[in-house]
Amino acid sequence: MKKTYKYILLLVIALAFSCGPKKGIVTKRSDEKQKTETTKVSTEEQKVNDKKEVKTEQKSKPVSKVDAYIQRYSNIAMTEMRKSKIPASITLAQGILESGSGNGRLAVEANNHFGIKCHGWKGAKIYHDDDRSQECFRKYRKPESSYEDHSDFLTGRKRYAKLFDLEPDDYKGWAKGLRAAGYATDRKYPQKLISLIERYELYKYDQEVLGQSNSEKRELVKVNQGVKRIIVEQGDTLYSLAKQYNTTVDKIKSLNNMNSNDLVAGQELMIPN
Repeated sequence: MKKTYKYILLLVIALAFSCGPKKGIVTKRSDEKQKTETTKVSTEEQKVNDKKEVKTEQKSKPVSKVDAYIQRYSNIAMTEMRKSKIPASITLAQGILESGSGNGRLAVEANNHFGIKCHGWKGAKIYHDDDRSQECFRKYRKPESSYEDHSDFLTGRKRYAKLFDLEPDDYKGWAKGLRAAGYATDRKYPQKLISLIERYELYKYDQEVLGQSNSEKRELVKVNQGVKRIIVEQGDTLYSLAKQYNTTVDKIKSLNNMNSNDLVAGQELMIPN
């Protein structure tokens, strides 16, 4: 009987030692695996969240007032350049400067983007402090009308006539010429326009207009002192140009200091008038 009891006791002890530790080890490994998987998932979720935050920051980045102004009015400025030959870069720079990027009182209340005063204007008017108190300024129904009137204002006055002898993309010449002709009293007016044009690369709109006009038709870039400047197009020859402009090949070559008859599309060429 004692032997049987002793045998049973030993069997219980053996079972206790064989089962207990194994059960503990399995539980530990399971916990570690679960912790590893949880850490991995958390890391992946964090990466996804970080990407979302970056995208959100990129999307929510505000557009500057100047950039917004350029986006809105660049097409109008280019349209006016095609009609009036006033560089789009100059028109946009003046609009930005004179209107405070469309946020000045004259722009908001009168759609006047260029600070043009009445000067015999028969339309609606607004009074605003400028060089003197309560000066008379033109008032328009819409901003586009202000751009159109700006073109008419410059093309219709003799004091600005010399500006149209400049190259169509000579924004520096235009900036200085506007000040010299009396458009603005600020001595730094040319530098302010040039700074805006170069900072925001407004000259690109001049290039776009000139590129389009060259593809559609031959653009007379300048008529001055009996000389026309043209842009050579694909297929042009000295003979065809001489015939078109009623001159001779030798005269064209002499005027342009040419040693050969070769022409390249896009080349600027002087033609005797």
